[in-house]
Amino acid sequence: MTSSASLQAPHNEKKILLHCCCAPCSCSIIQRMLDAGLEPTLFFYNPNIYPPEEYTRRKGEVLRYAKKKGVPVADTDYEPETWLEKTKGYEAEAERGKRCDLCFEMRLGKAAAYAAAHGFKVFTTSLGISRWKDLAQVNRAGERAAALFPGLTYWAHNWRLQGGQEQMEQISREESFYRQRYCGCLYSLRESIRRGLTRLSENHPAR
Repeated sequence: MTSSASLQAPHNEKKILLHCCCAPCSCSIIQRMLDAGLEPTLFFYNPNIYPPEEYTRRKGEVLRYAKKKGVPVADTDYEPETWLEKTKGYEAEAERGKRCDLCFEMRLGKAAAYAAAHGFKVFTTSLGISRWKDLAQVNRAGERAAALFPGLTYWAHNWRLQGGQEQMEQISREESFYRQRYCGCLYSLRESIRRGLTRLSENHPAR
């Protein structure tokens, strides 16, 4: 089981803005923060998620867990067209490439702006806990975003360590979370289908 006794945010801050990508990736981070006496507010901004039904499903799981834990959520606009424009020209990029850089910068940039506007001194994200993500790539995006706002710090904590991934799996099973089979965007969905990890009918219903 994960120990949260030594978990300490930068500058000993208690109020933390946590950018959440989905419930499975966020749940152990939320629990660890609460166990350590921190006060997280969740920030759900993920315009990359495709299709809209998938976005609604993932957000619903985050809201369900947040309500159970009594954690506030800052919801934002979906903005998929803005994301598509942001990543235009990088459709063929492999995962962890330039398209992911742009995606992380957009999402964490929005989180940083919200944090600065609402009095948070520290923000972090659940993006790096997934083994499918490049943690260094995620952290670079977070640090660049924080640098735009004086007094704001990006918490580049490795949430995978000290049992973080194991606790994530345990809570996900206990809560029966919906477990997505691709990162979120249209291009990762196509790659997942190509590799046989998911079926089109599972995540892209006929219209």
